[in-house]
Amino acid sequence: DLIIVQPGIWVVAAAAGLDWLIGDPAQIVHPVVVMGWFIGTTRTLLERVVGDNPLALRLGGGVITLGVVLGSGTVGWTIERLCFAPSPIHALGWSLLLIGLASALAARSLRSSVSAVVKALPTSLGEGDLAPARQRLSWIVGRDVCELNEQEILRATAESASENAVDGLFAPLFWMLLGLALWRISPNLPGPLALAWAFKASSTLDSMLGYRTGRLYWMGTAGARLDDLLTWIPCRIVMVTLPLVAQPWSRWTELVRAAEHDGAPDPSPNAGRSEASFAHCAGIRLGGRNRYGANWVDKPILAEHCPPPDRTAIMRVLNLNLKLELLWLLGVILIW
Repeated sequence: DLIIVQPGIWVVAAAAGLDWLIGDPAQIVHPVVVMGWFIGTTRTLLERVVGDNPLALRLGGGVITLGVVLGSGTVGWTIERLCFAPSPIHALGWSLLLIGLASALAARSLRSSVSAVVKALPTSLGEGDLAPARQRLSWIVGRDVCELNEQEILRATAESASENAVDGLFAPLFWMLLGLALWRISPNLPGPLALAWAFKASSTLDSMLGYRTGRLYWMGTAGARLDDLLTWIPCRIVMVTLPLVAQPWSRWTELVRAAEHDGAPDPSPNAGRSEASFAHCAGIRLGGRNRYGANWVDKPILAEHCPPPDRTAIMRVLNLNLKLELLWLLGVILIW
């Protein structure tokens, strides 16, 4: 069995390369879109049945969470079983595994969406129409962008690039690598695709239902808590490995401690630490006041001694993603 399992790390590495090359083709139905359709459909059905009953909404949200996460993981596990079937079925299995793993990573799409905001900014600072940049920014952040000036757009873009690096790239990559480790124990266990798709399901649940407003205050609790739990370890691994590709190694202890100090006050157990790590490693100041609808939220200031992000700094954050992804893959290949 180990002879069959060994190619797994190379398929994960190839999936990372495929993600960087083509990202998420618009012509293909993405697994996350399917997950989102199921979540939206079951949410509508639940609201029709239980109305505004808090307990029923909370229980229903838990059932939706369980169904989407287990269902996504089971589909991934089924594809993995094809990899161990006789030829030519097993060749189809490895092909589907490669495509499925690439779909769980978001390095290319994150880089493209963040770069699109930067490119839409006026060529001269303080001059030109900010509407195109605000529109593109609204596709990747949850805050109100209508009145943001150029510096605030740059800050929001840098914060999105930092937080989504963990959510969209390093967390699913972590679960893929853990799946490979489980395969070393037994190929019958859930592997890289099962765990990666289960994580993507929890992340999609959090993005669609994880709001503390209206009925979602109760319905989205289970998905949000599960997403926090599944992102907890990957976030902290990013905190201790990002300085290795960003600054001289002699500053490793200083940068890790600074990220923990600045990120810990954030209400999210992961988002603040993700942004703080990138802020200190890229040398930019993040955090401050954000508007969400009618509410203003004051986020902790991160790397207060550093300058605010400019266009070059945002590209520096994106390049750190690439360097860290390569470090993770190289480290696992050497250990494997």
